Amino acid sequence: MIHLTAETRILLATQPADFRCDIDGFAALCRHQLNQDPRDGTLFVFTNRRRTLLRALCYDGSGFWLMSKRLTKGRFQDWPSHHQDRVTPFAAKQLKVLLTGRSGWQKV
Repeated sequence: MIHLTAETRILLATQPADFRCDIDGFAALCRHQLNQDPRDGTLFVFTNRRRTLLRALCYDGSGFWLMSKRLTKGRFQDWPSHHQDRVTPFAAKQLKVLLTGRSGWQKV
């Protein structure tokens, strides 16, 4: 089970991901492109190029979770620019706002 708390480490991938990937593909993205360990309990959040889909990968100690959200209209707002670092930290509170489709970006 996934529990988002203030202590949950959340990292957003700033570059769009290929959403044809499965769990292993997203874990490989974490390792090779983000230079992060996908099994350390971090919640990794990815978006597609159009910012209409969001996928989150998390390891809970017994296996991986891969979650998806597609907005019925609009785009995920204020996603960090992919001209910055490949990954940026995000707070659980900000993620909850972002998941509603409203603006949720603030520098952590």
